[in-house]
Amino acid sequence: MPSAKAIVRRPSPRLAEGLVTHIDRKPVDAALALRQWEVYVVALRAHGWEPVEVPPADDCPDGVFIEDTMVVYKNVALIARPGAASRRAEIADVEEAVTALGSSVNRIREPGTLDGGDVLKIGDTLYVGRGGRTDADGVRQLRAVFEPLGARVVAVPVSKVLHLKSAVTALPDGTVIGYPPLVDDVRAFPRFLPVPEESGAHVVLLGGGKLLMAASAPKSAELFADLGYEPVPVDISEFEKMEGCVTCLSVRLRDLYA
Repeated sequence: MPSAKAIVRRPSPRLAEGLVTHIDRKPVDAALALRQWEVYVVALRAHGWEPVEVPPADDCPDGVFIEDTMVVYKNVALIARPGAASRRAEIADVEEAVTALGSSVNRIREPGTLDGGDVLKIGDTLYVGRGGRTDADGVRQLRAVFEPLGARVVAVPVSKVLHLKSAVTALPDGTVIGYPPLVDDVRAFPRFLPVPEESGAHVVLLGGGKLLMAASAPKSAELFADLGYEPVPVDISEFEKMEGCVTCLSVRLRDLYA
């Protein structure tokens, strides 16, 4: 029986010092961010996901964005080598946690860089965003690890947002969703559905047609409900100020066999 686990890490009190690249810096309320993170974790648990908390990394302002630390396909975790050198201290504890859960572990080697937030998995297709934090060598190493396991790796350009998954994610039926002004090339995806808000482009598939998404995208939530899905909105305003979204606050492991 596969177990659904979600690896998470509580936000650093220094969250406001994290990196921002495509937006203007705004004041961040660290106490509110912690409360929002707790509600996010409760939402995961309420929908059948077992949260696995990695030790806090208070000296890593971006540590809460744990999705960037790895890419998991089948039973293999590819540990990232973040494009921002300041984020590389986040990796060790995460690798330990995923190893303890029974994953096989591979690593992106120097000089390649790859951020987990640049990889969108749809079935056996792995779209990887090239241009921001992930370089060509990182893409090559991703291919070398996952293609032998049956993955098809498709590299797509990313220039308008931090990570590929800042621009697009996918619905349960595989349709890619995105806010068109921030997507480099919608033709990269066989089925693309435009959404009316930037934060409406980000969903976490909770199972059973339920979509965890930001409360800041009510029109997109209406669109998804109209398509027969059930939006589960959470307020992540403080993380949005740091270019964060619902996907980057956890690493979801669907295929681990206990």
